[in-house]
Amino acid sequence: MDKLETVEIFRERLMEVIRRSGQTRSAFAERLGLDRSTLSQLMSGENVRLPRADTIVAIAASEQVSVDWLLGLSQEGQLGTEMVSQAAEIAPGAGTPADACLQRWHAEAAGYKIRYVPSNLPDLMKLEEVIRFEFGTQGAAIPEARRDMAEKRLAYSRRPETDMEACSSLQSVVAFARGESIWHDLPAEIRREQIEWMIQLSDELYPTFRWFLFDGLRSYSVPMTIFGPQRVALYTGPTYLVFNSTEHIRELTRQFDNLIRAAVIQPPDIGGFLTELLEDVTAAPTGASVKAAI
Repeated sequence: MDKLETVEIFRERLMEVIRRSGQTRSAFAERLGLDRSTLSQLMSGENVRLPRADTIVAIAASEQVSVDWLLGLSQEGQLGTEMVSQAAEIAPGAGTPADACLQRWHAEAAGYKIRYVPSNLPDLMKLEEVIRFEFGTQGAAIPEARRDMAEKRLAYSRRPETDMEACSSLQSVVAFARGESIWHDLPAEIRREQIEWMIQLSDELYPTFRWFLFDGLRSYSVPMTIFGPQRVALYTGPTYLVFNSTEHIRELTRQFDNLIRAAVIQPPDIGGFLTELLEDVTAAPTGASVKAAI
């Protein structure tokens, strides 16, 4: 961030903490020991300078927020000592029936663009039979929870105000069609139904949901979800690795944007590609579909 952007963010967040305090600007300034003219200058849209460091620290301590948050270096508002651990944290419960973290993050990101790299197929597109096959060995409650989450994500994506992008490797989708890797024992008829369902959804949800496919031989990404400017959650299996700092979020967002730039299948072409892929549901693994798409 440049200096002017930092000043603008500081002004916006100073206005927010004053609003939260429920005080007038004069009362807020008096409580902090600031001149009212100094506070007015900080709130002015023409101001291009940050206050002294001791003033920023005093505001942070008084209002129980972090200096990093005031300066736009983090999207979380904890005090500075807590922010060290919150810039990158491990959140348990990934894949559990509750998975309360994921549900809360989606709710908090309402109105923001969601960027998503799934571990295989996008969850919101999965049929119940596919979910039960994928998670059936993890206990009876897991598939039910996953199905409920998929239904909620799909319902959310059907709202006209949503904006979501997903990016998967082309090879992972081809592997599903052919019953390779973890899908080896999934019956061909279910794989066919799943692909037909994805064809329908990719057309129905576009453009509020856009699915890109990149060449996994040229690009790579761990499964992750970017919740607007708020946080990024990397899926590690049993846990999430969560980044809350502005710089982390920006860097991972740039990486996601690079996946989109490198995509070999664009959202308007997904339906046609999946339709051709239906032939691979029972075909031998010759590699023709991947080469043709690339």
